[in-house]
Amino acid sequence: MRLPRLRVLVLVAMIVASLATVGWWIFGPPGVFVELTRRSWRMEIVVERLKPETGSDWCDELPPGAYDISRRVAADPTGRRAEPAEHCRYTALVWRRQWIARSEGGPETTPDWPRPPLRVAPPGQPGSERLGRREAYYEIELRDRKDSTWTCRVDLERWKQLRPGMRFRVPVDRFGTADCPRMYPSEL
Repeated sequence: MRLPRLRVLVLVAMIVASLATVGWWIFGPPGVFVELTRRSWRMEIVVERLKPETGSDWCDELPPGAYDISRRVAADPTGRRAEPAEHCRYTALVWRRQWIARSEGGPETTPDWPRPPLRVAPPGQPGSERLGRREAYYEIELRDRKDSTWTCRVDLERWKQLRPGMRFRVPVDRFGTADCPRMYPSEL
């Protein structure tokens, strides 16, 4: 009689263990267990160059500094002008993105903006360069137990607080994209 009772106890133990596992999977903490493996920073500045560009517009709406103007009389296809008016083709100097100056490093270096050499041309001549939009990126690399990695951007204050070896849980969608803003510390 002991044999059937032992089987029942083993079966009950297996059911309880399975239910506990499923319960943990459904109701346990969300996200993937990850460890912070690396911190890095990158600072970028767009460098713009003054370049000649051609364009066309109504002659009374030309941009300042337009030159090499050729005129012709044309009807307005939009109907804003009742009478035919002068339409111009022109050249004007405009600032356009030329390249990106970049500096990067890790926690052992102080984040610093790049200092690119800029071309200087005589005033009103094409070829001069200037600094444009600036962007700073503070990133951390997270790795799970299966060696999957994610890179998350954080603000500078948070980046300074984080250290390699810290453990977190981060929600990951079915496409493998981490929801970094919802990352939270984990002791597991």
